[in-house]
Amino acid sequence: MRPHVCPWWGGYFIDNRLRHLLHRPERILAPYVKAGMTVMDVGCGMGFFAIPAARLVGAEGRVIAVDLQQQMLDVLMRRAAKADVADRITPHRCRSDALGLSEPVDFALAFYSAHEVPDQRRLLREIHAVLGQSGRLLVVEPIGHVTQRDFDEMISLAAEVGLDVRERPRIRMSRAAVLDVRQAFQPDREADAVG
Repeated sequence: MRPHVCPWWGGYFIDNRLRHLLHRPERILAPYVKAGMTVMDVGCGMGFFAIPAARLVGAEGRVIAVDLQQQMLDVLMRRAAKADVADRITPHRCRSDALGLSEPVDFALAFYSAHEVPDQRRLLREIHAVLGQSGRLLVVEPIGHVTQRDFDEMISLAAEVGLDVRERPRIRMSRAAVLDVRQAFQPDREADAVG
């Protein structure tokens, strides 16, 4: 699988009203996102999931919207302001080789984004590092870009860093898994130092 980052302007094609017929963000997120939580949306794009997540976490919660491209974050924040949830969203521009976050989160989402990251092990390790002991990650990949074999390899990498499959929700045109932090997992510090 070769990583390819969607150009920022492609976000307008991905994040549109018609997509709501295929993916309903509130319905997808509601089983996992509750009021008062801190949620991290990795590869947030223009806010297709970040804005609904901000509604779900409520006034006491927060969404950290992570993207590589500043233009995506700029559009997201304009849309969040129109939706009256900008005060609940913190935009964070990551680097191509690291998320660059250390604050704890309750839930992380990587929807159609993990396959664009060159070093998936590192990405999963960084997500694991910020999830609390009861933290959860929902990873979703498009069946048109990610084969079952590639998705299974990603899930194997997740297991290596201490994230175990809890369930496999059915999401249209997608491969999906909900991963929980393995209790009493001790990361391999030597492996963390490499890369």
